[in-house]
Amino acid sequence: MAYRKTPAELRRLETARDHLVARATEVVAEVGWAQASVTAVADAAGIAAGSVYQHFPSKAALAVEVFRRASGHEVEVLGEVLRAEGDPVERLARGVETFARRALENRGLAYALLAAPAEPAVGAERLAYRLRYRALFAETVEQGMAAGLLPPQDGRITAAALTGAIGEVLVDPLGTPDEGSTEALLVELVAMALRCAGAAPAP
Repeated sequence: MAYRKTPAELRRLETARDHLVARATEVVAEVGWAQASVTAVADAAGIAAGSVYQHFPSKAALAVEVFRRASGHEVEVLGEVLRAEGDPVERLARGVETFARRALENRGLAYALLAAPAEPAVGAERLAYRLRYRALFAETVEQGMAAGLLPPQDGRITAAALTGAIGEVLVDPLGTPDEGSTEALLVELVAMALRCAGAAPAP
């Protein structure tokens, strides 16, 4: 009969895995994907490098899990804002501001998620998560059209433009140590997003 791990052993392994992913996320935020070696992650987690492979078959697999967890959380936060009650145009503005502010508050990790050179497996995950962001923006734009607050348009195209533009605007601020004026950047970014969607200018 094959040995089966007990529930206590499974919980211990899951806790150890979560700890490893958390420390790996911190390393990636600090030094980027390329420098986040298995040894560096193991040192941060306080374990031997060989122990990493008890949880992940390769560095790429660990990197993918780091990306999925971090990006998945950001998608959830954006979804909560965009799907809240109220005016869809106001929700769109709050969503863009919330996403950008969170990125600027954790620049190292945000740059890693959005733009830093990474292994092909992480690049594939980036494309998948962009589709999730686009779906959320498209849903909100379509609600704005239904409410008569946005002009007729293809919500999917607008959402794709928003997703790409927001990421492009944030790349330079995230990749440089000079924080600059965060509030001014957020104001301009939100205004750009609303223009892109065709929202009426504020009085």
